[in-house]
Amino acid sequence: MPEMLGEYLPILIFLAIAIGLGIVLMLAAVIIAVRNPDPEKISAYECGFNAFDDARMKFDVRFYLVSILFIIFDLEIAFLFPWAVAFKDISMISFWSMMVFLGVLTIGFAYEWKKGALEWE
Repeated sequence: MPEMLGEYLPILIFLAIAIGLGIVLMLAAVIIAVRNPDPEKISAYECGFNAFDDARMKFDVRFYLVSILFIIFDLEIAFLFPWAVAFKDISMISFWSMMVFLGVLTIGFAYEWKKGALEWE
């Protein structure tokens, strides 16, 4: 039984260090943080509306569209990394299936571009 506990000791040490570091950083942020924001800091930032306004206010659906497009393309590009790492070991079927995937990705991107989904007015 002590042998098994010895195998878990590095994990417990790592967990204790991670929790301790997290607590120290949160306390440091509370103690050191500046609490006098200037008007520039509390002004509208990237979202287009004031930061301290009604939470139920309506805003343009284009914000959602841009974020969804980013997530879709970001996840699709993430599929390329394992393929690129294993490129020298893949078969022709794997190669052509990725080419089809990239073709669909390119057609989707061209369609969004043509429809003006990437334009901001």
